[in-house]
Amino acid sequence: MNRFFLIILTFSLFAIDCNGQKVSNLKIEKVFLDKTDTTKNCYTIIYPAKLPWTGYLFLVPGFGETAENVLQQTDLPKKLAQNGILTIIPTFQDGVLSFGVDSLSQQTFDRILKDVTSKHKLVNQNFYVGGFSIGGSSAIKYAENAEIKPTAIFAIDPPLDFERFYNSAKRDIRLSKDIEANEENVYMVDRLEKETGGSPTTNLAEYYNISPYSFSDTTQRAIKKLAKIPLRIYTEPDINWWLKERGADFTSMNATECSAMISEVNRLGNQNAELITSQNKGYRKPDNRRHPHSWSIVDNDELIKWLLK
Repeated sequence: MNRFFLIILTFSLFAIDCNGQKVSNLKIEKVFLDKTDTTKNCYTIIYPAKLPWTGYLFLVPGFGETAENVLQQTDLPKKLAQNGILTIIPTFQDGVLSFGVDSLSQQTFDRILKDVTSKHKLVNQNFYVGGFSIGGSSAIKYAENAEIKPTAIFAIDPPLDFERFYNSAKRDIRLSKDIEANEENVYMVDRLEKETGGSPTTNLAEYYNISPYSFSDTTQRAIKKLAKIPLRIYTEPDINWWLKERGADFTSMNATECSAMISEVNRLGNQNAELITSQNKGYRKPDNRRHPHSWSIVDNDELIKWLLK
């Protein structure tokens, strides 16, 4: 088992049972669409302390993250509940290894959404979607194709253009030469080829299909669907950290396409789409390890004010 999968396994081992637990007077419940399988097709729901609710929000974890990891890394779900927003953290059909933007993940997203809205009779409520990393990609992709559009969307340092992602990962592997290639890049190249049936050279249309934004797609097919929805993308473009710690440059950072997408959506007429950048806010718990690709780059109180506005 390579180191990348050990990292994923570590995420899973730190998961705790949250069935019906209470944190700071907030009820947290885990719901399984299939009660015989507790590893996937489920969601964790964080209830506000009192009615009426001011809306509901789907908060999609990053790749490899359980709902419990999310609750460890950020107090956003807790603060959302304190502001009356019902928060749902989904786990899709491939468990923590769900790709988020693929068709099966998007179908599971819709299935979980329908389960929640039916059980809790969420009619005429504000509906928000957001997420971290590929969870943010998943949230934007869902909003683009949803029949009922969200009230607002946010994404935290998401990869958006998977043509760029693939080419950047392949470049990193090539430049590694005698040094062991980054195992995450090796895995993601294989995973993208599996999800799309090839590379951008052989199957570019499929990369357009799964990408929330594609720099080379001059039709702007995906992002035209966001022309009227308030949108925020957060990123912390600490190029010196990436160069020193990962040997990565601007061409392999999510910030490049995050800024490009916001620019194009603005030009399509959506002036409620904005890029929020931060400096030295990215740290991961529990040891507060520096990493600009983290939940912590978001000012949660300010984000909630924006959502409620």
